[in-house]
Amino acid sequence: MSEQSLFEMFPPVNSKGWKQKIQADLKGADYNKTLVWESAEGIKVKPFYSSEDLEGLTPSSELNPSSWKVGQRIEAQDFKDLKKQCINAFKGGAEHLILHLDSNEVFLDSLISEPLLKGCKFLIEANHRAPDTMSGMLKSSVESPHNIFLYDIIGHLAGTGNWHSSYREDFETLETLISDFPKMKLVAVNGALYQNSGANKIQELAYMVAHSKAYLDHLQTDDFGHITFKTSTGSNYFFEIAKLKALRQLFQKLMEEEQRSLSYHIISSPSERNKSIYDYNVNMLRSTTECMAAILGGADTIYNLPYDNMYHGQNEFADRIARNQLLILKHESYFDQVSNAAAGSYYIESLSEEMVEKAWAIYKQIEAGGGFLTQLKEHKIQKKIKESAYSQQQAFNDGHEVLVGCNKYPNEADKMKDQLDKDPFMQKVSRKTLIEPIIEKRLAEPLEKNRLDHE
Repeated sequence: MSEQSLFEMFPPVNSKGWKQKIQADLKGADYNKTLVWESAEGIKVKPFYSSEDLEGLTPSSELNPSSWKVGQRIEAQDFKDLKKQCINAFKGGAEHLILHLDSNEVFLDSLISEPLLKGCKFLIEANHRAPDTMSGMLKSSVESPHNIFLYDIIGHLAGTGNWHSSYREDFETLETLISDFPKMKLVAVNGALYQNSGANKIQELAYMVAHSKAYLDHLQTDDFGHITFKTSTGSNYFFEIAKLKALRQLFQKLMEEEQRSLSYHIISSPSERNKSIYDYNVNMLRSTTECMAAILGGADTIYNLPYDNMYHGQNEFADRIARNQLLILKHESYFDQVSNAAAGSYYIESLSEEMVEKAWAIYKQIEAGGGFLTQLKEHKIQKKIKESAYSQQQAFNDGHEVLVGCNKYPNEADKMKDQLDKDPFMQKVSRKTLIEPIIEKRLAEPLEKNRLDHE
């Protein structure tokens, strides 16, 4: 018997040959109109990809991390409750704890030095704090390069419409904090804001790069050496994988252009935009695939959203289920055994490259228009996001964008009016702002309000 391999027994077929065969099978139907579809980002997706699509592309394999960490987000009002939640989460498998601290009385040094939390990494959300109140928090923490503060004064402006104090004072205080606490990783870019408000994936990437550039322009201190990206992954599985891979390529491109060398860390969580209060268990299915996309896309830290996050306060059961979804992916599905498993995928690498090109073009337009802060002030960023969000909402209303259990296959017997522990809908607050804020909103909200009114 010949030892010839199967690959050698069949002649290779190039893309042109495959396309000719497909066109013959279509029996006169137009190839492009029948099989090529265009995404909301303007990316034309072909019915097949081959090695020819990788020719000339920038390899992304060396940019992805070798491992990813299971995170859990924790909110607490006092130190005792915070400490208990942290220990339970860490013992339950969480490796990174994302802390949202509302109380000024939390003593981080006691928490970080807790023996039962030895080896745990803390990522502390401090975006809601004014810069002049940050110094006490930093002093009370153990100054360690292993811990990260998610502090984003530009994101605060974009999301609320106001600076904490003023443009000048906020940046001056941030520069002082960076100088006084050089080991702390302080600067963050909240890209999740853009995703959850309705931006498409190209816009998300472009705005995160432009957002980063705004910090580079204003923070020239030698102590500024790290950016943390906070991202959200939606339900378009392969596009979300490609998006995170593109983010790493774009940031490297920015560093080369600016001749800077900053380290960076990517935190990812499932999108809130596609979650629902009706048929809420489906949220677990959505968040599982979204976490998978974050893993394959190359996030460093991934934390999951509890399935009842929209209408229940934080509770131990939902937190445990959310954490266990990640633990199953890591320990039972072996998503930690291969680093950068998507590397070399004809489809994903092609998507990623096109995202890089399109996002970089938008970033350049923003810079030519005065930069990210100027574009926010002129409401051009907000306008683009609202246009994208409107298109998404129309697609949902028309049934083209499907959320199972909401606008497709609803369970009519499902009643939620008596189960709402907190208001699941966007709240309108009348206040004076410097700019129009970027508003996060779930797609299912109008439909859910109507269902609740008729229960």
